[in-house]
This record gives sequence, structure tokens and C-alpha cells, in this order.
Amino acid sequence: MKQYVIIARDGIDEAALERRMSVRHLHLAGASVLKAQGQFVVGGATLDSEGHMNGSVMIVQFETEEAFDAWYRQEPYIVNGVWQHVEVLPFKVAPVE
Repeated sequence: MKQYVIIARDGIDEAALERRMSVRHLHLAGASVLKAQGQFVVGGATLDSEGHMNGSVMIVQFETEEAFDAWYRQEPYIVNGVWQHVEVLPFKVAPVE
């Protein structure tokens, strides 16, 4: 499996948090599907100094880069403009017991 870390920042406009919250249920439902398929390793929201969500970090794994790309193109935070600045890097989870 190819692993990826996604480091994403939400927009900084006044509607950014509302945009995130309006599709969060879709994002979490998709993460649940990935988890059931063994493709979601770990993830969560980054927070600002007041504790509001302002981005995400996810580690996911897919058999192929094409499978990752297909998922990424339909990820609700991408489709709905929540994530404005995204970095995707190849990743390898350490085999820590």
C-alpha cells in the first residue's frame, strides 16, 4: 500500500468555518468508509488559538496512486472548497509496537 500524509489548511475568509461545518458530516462519513476498507490510518482537525478547526491532517493508504487520486478528487473538503492550501506527501508509518 502507498501511504500519504495530507496537510490541509482551510480558507481564512469569514465563511471558512461555516463552509467546513456544512460538509463535515460528508467528510467524516467518507473517512468512516476509508477506515472500514483499511485505507484511513489516522486523521483529525488542526485548531487555531481559540480551539476552532482550521485545517486537517490525514494519513491514508491506497493500493495505487490512481486510487488515491480518485478518492482525493471526490473528497468533500476538496469539492466544497474547505481546504484551500493542501500538501500531499508520500509517507511511511513507523512500525512502532
